[in-house]
Amino acid sequence: MHRNHRAAIFTATVLAGTLLAAGCSSSSGGKKATEDTSGASAGKATTPRMTVAMVTHAAPGDTFWDLVRKGAQAAAAKDNIKLVYSSDPSAGNQANLVQNAIDQKVDGIALTAAKPDAMKDVVAKAKTAGIPVVGFNSGVSDWKKLGMLEYFGQDENIAGQAFGQRLNQLGAKHTLCVIQEQGQVALEARCAGLKKGFSGKTDILYVNGTDMPSVKSTITAKLTQDKAIDQVVTLGAPIALTAVQSLSDAGSKAKLATFDLNENLVKAVQDGKIEFAVDQQPYLQGYLAVDSLWLYKTNGNFSGGSTAPVLTGPAFIDKTNVDAVAKFAAKGTR
Repeated sequence: MHRNHRAAIFTATVLAGTLLAAGCSSSSGGKKATEDTSGASAGKATTPRMTVAMVTHAAPGDTFWDLVRKGAQAAAAKDNIKLVYSSDPSAGNQANLVQNAIDQKVDGIALTAAKPDAMKDVVAKAKTAGIPVVGFNSGVSDWKKLGMLEYFGQDENIAGQAFGQRLNQLGAKHTLCVIQEQGQVALEARCAGLKKGFSGKTDILYVNGTDMPSVKSTITAKLTQDKAIDQVVTLGAPIALTAVQSLSDAGSKAKLATFDLNENLVKAVQDGKIEFAVDQQPYLQGYLAVDSLWLYKTNGNFSGGSTAPVLTGPAFIDKTNVDAVAKFAAKGTR
């Protein structure tokens, strides 16, 4: 699809979702599921109480998922929804969590399809049980094939291409793209898109995102070995902040840019340690995923007509606009 067409879809659908909603994580610790709708200030719906399960592939300690979860909690509080959140980075365990939600006869399921094949059977079971399923964050190329109702997130390949084109403008020649989970479709698509959009040389480096000392040493070793690398690209805020240390340890003069934000990452952009970040707006993803199930159950609505995703990014954050984002990041919502 042409990029301008995608941008038009994104603008229209997100605006419509925002108007309908009247308002707009780290992992919960493996398989533990919790209900928490505190901290939201929007008015509360008078519709019957619903239960929505949100099941993600979040790894423990990844602050990205704090933002997703806060958005989901805000929508749940507004919509009179009991939100049951659970996560597991293992695709098989994540599928089991979805099955648990089906067994509990929830009213709707929002899930991430980082490993789409693992979600195929449980999504089909949910549909058979009459439970609507929406996707978000991961699986933009697979949500329709899996039979989900809607999808909210970023087209990672397109975002990667835009990232690569921006590096061309900045004069980069040799990029290292760091993937923290091999085989995770969204992460692989980012680097594939980067390679397509970037006119220079792109190397791929796999690291273990659940072991930050290992991430640091692996990136340091690569930069020490190859001094020609003048640009490092990471795919998550914690990885980016660790890569800052790796650049220093390796004595590398390479620049650093990343996908995704958190409060500390925003400060690193303000301080000039990181050139820019691509924000896919995880708070918005969590909010829209939960709110969409309420809209579907109470009014038969579905964004994108079940044919197009609702795009929440890419939004580039650099020194020109980071201060405006910082006030929201300080509240833990960007």
